[in-house]
Amino acid sequence: MRAVILSVLASEKGATAVEYGLILSLIVLAIVGGVSQLASSTVGMWDNVSAEVNNH
Repeated sequence: MRAVILSVLASEKGATAVEYGLILSLIVLAIVGGVSQLASSTVGMWDNVSAEVNNH
C-alpha cells in the first residue's frame, strides 16, 4: 500500500494536463475580459449615434 501511495505522489503524468488547463483558463479569461470591454464601448458608441440621429 505504501508503495502505491509513493508511486502516485511521485507521478507527474497528469501535471502537464493540469498546466495546460490552467493556461487555457487564463486565455479564456483574457478573451472574456476583452470582449466585455469591447461590448461596453460598442454599446456606448451606438447610444451616441442614436442620440445624434434623434437630435436631428
